[in-house]
Amino acid sequence: MELNALRAALRGISACRELTTAAVMSNAAALLDALYQKKGEEALSVYTALFYTLRQEGCEGLGDWLWDRLRYTETPYSRLIDQGKSDPALENAARRDVDTLVLLAETDCDRFIDAMKPLLPNEFAPVLAGLPRWRAAAPFDFDALTQFYREHGSGLFSQYRAFLWEDGRLVPVADPDCPRPEDLLGYEHQRHLVETNTRLMMAGRQANNVLLFGDGGTGKSATVKSMLYLPGLEDLRLIEVEKNNLTGMPNLIRSLEGRRQKFILFIDDLAFDQDDKTYSSMKTILEGTLEKRPVNVCICATSNRRHLVRQTFADRAGDEVDTFETIAEKTALAERFGLRIPYLTMNKSDYLALVDHLAAQAGVDIPADRLHAQAMTWEIRHAGRTPRVARQFVASLS
Repeated sequence: MELNALRAALRGISACRELTTAAVMSNAAALLDALYQKKGEEALSVYTALFYTLRQEGCEGLGDWLWDRLRYTETPYSRLIDQGKSDPALENAARRDVDTLVLLAETDCDRFIDAMKPLLPNEFAPVLAGLPRWRAAAPFDFDALTQFYREHGSGLFSQYRAFLWEDGRLVPVADPDCPRPEDLLGYEHQRHLVETNTRLMMAGRQANNVLLFGDGGTGKSATVKSMLYLPGLEDLRLIEVEKNNLTGMPNLIRSLEGRRQKFILFIDDLAFDQDDKTYSSMKTILEGTLEKRPVNVCICATSNRRHLVRQTFADRAGDEVDTFETIAEKTALAERFGLRIPYLTMNKSDYLALVDHLAAQAGVDIPADRLHAQAMTWEIRHAGRTPRVARQFVASLS
């Protein structure tokens, strides 16, 4: 395709317009514009800016950059395929766009440089001869892109598995701190309940919201986070929501409906003081709103408190006419979790078995009787027989 025809085709990008605002595409369009307008020095300046931007993005060519952006930028077409719907007009527009982008990626740099030569004085000849090139190739086509959307979905959810919900937006976590299931010992029954509930959601059925409560350091958070690495849960996504961002959860839940992925909204260390009215919002999110919770969304919360809201003796002996209603209101939040799973301190044998396992992993070579005696002494001086205490003990030996 001639450069002027390519310039015109880029003007017609419609289904993939999100890409056109990026610096790489802006530079590519500006380069073609400058050549069309016979502005040699401007074309040279934009050419070098395009090379710089590609390298700054870590790409060796336009094709690499385009393939990455097409896969992980959410567009109307990617959402269409993700949801398994059909729209012939949109599909045809997307095909034309991708075909145009393939032609752009395959355009050799020498064609741009040759087009600049007659537009520049002779003193620019050494500059043009020494210009860097980017790789001219297109590692994709329309069918490959469509197949990717079918297999992986669209947007950030096809690129990352873990996210933080902060100030009304999703922040991807490229390397989440999630333990492998094989690294967890003890509490097999509790972890089995969470896994069964999660697999129910993965099968497209309505799962329960889950509350994991009990002693600190028992592995409640680790249980939830380990779901990401269970076999068969490749479409699972984990979104951590902090307590001060709870009011934005309804918008987040709406945005997740209809996607192919399944989502655990993870709230760690959930608890409320008696004068904290945020728990009323949390009750509505769990149950009570007019909107139905999407089948691909489940809320998992952890807490050291069984009832989540701190109670005082004043609640039971206060000046209210019906103190029972006050107490019932504060226990109602926990009751809206369909699955409530207790995590209590480990018994002695389970605790020592975990110490043995962690010590073997860390390469600690101490006789078992001595190791166990030290572990029990450590447990007395610390918070109790929990996986956290066992890990801290073994770390002290290492």
